[in-house]
Amino acid sequence: MSAPGADLGVTPRRVARVLFESPLPQLDRLFDYAIPDRLADEAVPGVRVRVPLRTAGRLVDAYVVETDDDPGERPLSEIDAVVSPVPVLTPGLYALARRVADRAAGSAADILRLAIPKRMVRAEKTWAAAPEPDAPRVSDDALARADAVIAGFPALGGHLDSGARIALDAPPRPSTAIAVGEWAVVLAAAATRTLARGRSAIVVVPDYRDQAQLTAALALFVDDDAVIRHDADQSNPARYGQFLRSLSDAPCIVVGRRSAVYAPAHDVGLVAIWDDGDSLLSEQLSPGVHARDAALVRQELEGSALLFAGHTRTTEVQRLVEIGFVHEAPAARRPSPRIVLSATREGENRGSRVPSAAFAAAREALKQGPVLVQVARPGYAPSLVCGECRRPARCRHCTGPLRAARPGAVPVCAWCGRAAHSWVCPHCEATTLRMSSSGSERTADELGRAFAGTRVIVSDGQHPLSEVEPRPALVIATRGAEPVVAGGYRAVILLDGERMLQAEALRIGEHCLRWWSNAAALAAPGAPVHLVGVAGPVARALATWTQPAYARAELADRAPLHMPPAVRLATVEGAAKSVDTALATLRTDVPSLGAAAILGPVVTGEPGVAPTARALVRFEYPLGRAVAESLRASVVADALRARRSPRERGPRPRNTLKVRLDVAEPDL
Repeated sequence: MSAPGADLGVTPRRVARVLFESPLPQLDRLFDYAIPDRLADEAVPGVRVRVPLRTAGRLVDAYVVETDDDPGERPLSEIDAVVSPVPVLTPGLYALARRVADRAAGSAADILRLAIPKRMVRAEKTWAAAPEPDAPRVSDDALARADAVIAGFPALGGHLDSGARIALDAPPRPSTAIAVGEWAVVLAAAATRTLARGRSAIVVVPDYRDQAQLTAALALFVDDDAVIRHDADQSNPARYGQFLRSLSDAPCIVVGRRSAVYAPAHDVGLVAIWDDGDSLLSEQLSPGVHARDAALVRQELEGSALLFAGHTRTTEVQRLVEIGFVHEAPAARRPSPRIVLSATREGENRGSRVPSAAFAAAREALKQGPVLVQVARPGYAPSLVCGECRRPARCRHCTGPLRAARPGAVPVCAWCGRAAHSWVCPHCEATTLRMSSSGSERTADELGRAFAGTRVIVSDGQHPLSEVEPRPALVIATRGAEPVVAGGYRAVILLDGERMLQAEALRIGEHCLRWWSNAAALAAPGAPVHLVGVAGPVARALATWTQPAYARAELADRAPLHMPPAVRLATVEGAAKSVDTALATLRTDVPSLGAAAILGPVVTGEPGVAPTARALVRFEYPLGRAVAESLRASVVADALRARRSPRERGPRPRNTLKVRLDVAEPDL
């Protein structure tokens, strides 16, 4: 396709097909540009270039995807400059970005923005001057220890060698060697085994805590130069330098967060995803692809082994297991924590947060080591109610919930941050407030008084801790912020379980089971884990440690309701007229959708402004390609209609139509 702004009468020459680094959907295709003689040696596939765009002669950045000889005499614009001589866009990375973007009805440039870091000139020069790295060597002793860990799962080794897709239920116990979970040792052993075969491994984790554990576990098997970090916590030069190292032909182990799944490592033999139920693995930027889906696409393209590991199993992975697409790798011995379903006994105060059984267990455990107490929310008093009518206290400006940072403090709105001086209840005109829930800090105060003389440690978003010493202490942590302790906690108490289950979310049971299972896995072997005040299927699944059975039951319940992941789900939102047009086009392009496939649209805009709408589209997996192509075409058409003509003045209209596929928790 000819480039925008082509000049007439240009002599045919060698042509580069480039992809613009642009978020505009109408530019998500390859454009042809002539390669001038002065850049013939530098403009090779994969390099960054700067090319002219028709609008006001503006120059834009782009990637050279491929080059070819142009046999005709088409008028073509020339590449203006080569930004960097390093081919950062490998053929495999472009193929992956293109396939993932097409599946999600998005742009390949948006995927590459996540995969390729910003260029750093000094880091690039340092990399170019350094010699080619040698292939990391795995010692015989390290390989033997890795094989011993893999042997704990009889079918795992064969699946890794054959490039299969695997679902693994991680051992729910801490490592005895260092302060990490046993899951980190298992993934490190699998990556080490892959590296010993001369192939690269990519391990994706949700957050920095998990990454620190995995890095520490890898240090037991391989040298530091074999491990490449891929995360945004690094400085820009360090991150770009690590990315350039992954372009080498020498195998490596890439460890990082969700964008690490796109790392262009050489000859990848394993892609592992830890805890794919964590929402941090779902990309928030367009096109919103989950790391699990990107890993499935990559495995299909490259034929590497794909490992989904976790203490719980998501319904998405369970669906793949049931259709035979993913193989299970059970452990030779089925370990499980000692779960106790604690409730208030007869004669106890029903308002007590910690039943006597859990209290006694904590007191006994504190004689030997630390005790973990998991709570639902951070802060002191996350929510306040009227002292008279008990209705939730709301901000008079934005109706947000009020909270208190400490006893006697002025209430503050959790949404707008305004202080609620002289608050008056709009229902009963009372002026007193009462705390309706306890956060991590208030729980620490209460338990600190109950266990006088005991060290109390708080770990939450404002006080993050990754590790604590194996000395007696009460560790109060919010869900997901539990620090690791060498040898494990001597007791674990899970509070606020009933409050967690009351959240309005389709997957709240699945989320709670994951939060509680991850906390229970931090307990020392044989240590009690008390789940307070919860009964029902989620509590039974935790007590019997049968998370796959719970995922199986959840999937069976969602199938007749046509809810994900039994079907795929897309959201279409934007200007009401654009949404209506996109849905009408979708019905025409995919007539097999059926009348009940589209829910909505519903009006979501505010009065007095241009109407906006939102709709849900439910469709079977075989229709995914047709639905994605139709919705993507509607996005491009809407963007073209929104373009400003040369005679129009003023701000350019915004592209209002937005599409997102594979939404996990829909809401209207």
